Amino acid sequence: MRALIIGCGYLGRRVAAIWLSERVEVSALTRTDENAAKLTESGIEPIVGDVLRRESLRSLPAAEIVLYAVGHDRRAAASKRDVYVDGLANVLASLGPRLQRLIYVSSTSVYGQDAGEWVDEDSETQPTTEDGWIVLAAEELVRKSHSADVATVLRFSGIYGPERLLRRVEAVRSGEPIAANPDGFLNVIHIDDGARIVGRIAERDAVQPTYLVTDDVPVRRREYYSLLAKLVGARKPAFQFREAGQGLNKRCSNARLKADFGDLLCYPSIESGLPQAIGKQGI
Repeated sequence: MRALIIGCGYLGRRVAAIWLSERVEVSALTRTDENAAKLTESGIEPIVGDVLRRESLRSLPAAEIVLYAVGHDRRAAASKRDVYVDGLANVLASLGPRLQRLIYVSSTSVYGQDAGEWVDEDSETQPTTEDGWIVLAAEELVRKSHSADVATVLRFSGIYGPERLLRRVEAVRSGEPIAANPDGFLNVIHIDDGARIVGRIAERDAVQPTYLVTDDVPVRRREYYSLLAKLVGARKPAFQFREAGQGLNKRCSNARLKADFGDLLCYPSIESGLPQAIGKQGI
């Protein structure tokens, strides 16, 4: 089996490691020769190209499974819409009929609910931010290009893990106020669980067109940051909350994912996931 990863970053590299352990041949697109060398060291075949330059994608290989997990580099000149929508269109056009199976990593930002209600794959998608509308436009492009038996959309909640927390540890230790509703809900998924879920979904031919990828327990921001502060030896977190414009208060359900795949989570809540992430980070 051969797999192709477009966006071999925090999530993609962990999925690649799973596939390599299962003797899958893995190729990955990268923009730089420096990163290409790192991919080669990891056993991944690098393809140097850029999703924003269609001519650079001509050497993309055919693969039984394609993982598209491109994030937006805020240091780059390209806008998020350029990367998420135009870049995706370039990749889909370049792969064309060779694309047998696509797993597209999306986000729960497509939901605009902010009153603490539960959302699932069938909930209304009316984003309240420009970023959310861009992500939704990318999802729609995937669905227009390929049928549900080819493309699977994974709506990830906030990914955390070693070297990636929802807030810089330095900011937590300094007591820097958090500009958000302390009683609003956060939805998160540990990176190792996220990668494992991608791997399991890739193994199956018959899956749902959309899955919410999140852990079992939506957590209030106060609880998340209080636990984070405790783990790094900081004082209780402070919040600066203005009622207007600081929503992000929904609860995401993973019921469909668990019904189809069983309990895949090693870290079902931050109670087990955050200590692991902090420990691996060496803090």
